[in-house]
Amino acid sequence: MRIGTQELLLILLIVLVIFGPTQIPKLSKMFGKSMKSFKQGVSGEEAEADKAGTVKKSSGDKESDE
Repeated sequence: MRIGTQELLLILLIVLVIFGPTQIPKLSKMFGKSMKSFKQGVSGEEAEADKAGTVKKSSGDKESDE
């Protein structure tokens, strides 16, 4: 399911009406900081898992003990 141009414009218009033009820059800055923090947390978790050797292998990479 894809969001078309008309739907995106409608959503942006509703956000503008609800929050007003003065709050939108603050909200976008908060959203950007949250996304940056989330990405750092995810990459940090992956790095820790790599160091510990606890990364799960996919089912196609099974090693046999023969």
